[in-house]
Amino acid sequence: MSIIDNRKAHHDYFIEEKYEAGIVLEGWEVKAIRAGRANIKEAYVIIRGEEIFILGMHISALAEASTHIKTDPVRTRKLLLHAGEIAKLIGKVERAGYTLVPLDLHYTKGRIKVEIGLAKGKKQYDKREDEKHRDWVREKARLMREKV
Repeated sequence: MSIIDNRKAHHDYFIEEKYEAGIVLEGWEVKAIRAGRANIKEAYVIIRGEEIFILGMHISALAEASTHIKTDPVRTRKLLLHAGEIAKLIGKVERAGYTLVPLDLHYTKGRIKVEIGLAKGKKQYDKREDEKHRDWVREKARLMREKV
């Protein structure tokens, strides 16, 4: 079940492969995500050493959040993947010019997971071509409805 979808990622990048990663969260963050107060539009994934982190993911604290905990809505959060997957991603990102982009936040067996994509950036003409294709599909559907 999806919580948040990053549609901008599909507009700006060609997604080659997708990986499901666990995410290290604090208690107040889990409650806020369940309440729908998270945003991954501006987020990106980086590699530091042998670990993967997500930066720029915004989680707004609930009003009921504990007063003795200092809430940082855009703190760096660690992603959890198998060592083999991390090694493969490090190789692709450093050698092949790929980037890692968060695609969506969802529940798997009651746990919050993030789907990250191995992506290459689109050029402006690629984005325009995709837009033309979407418009044509929409126009074709409209014409088919008029004929019936």
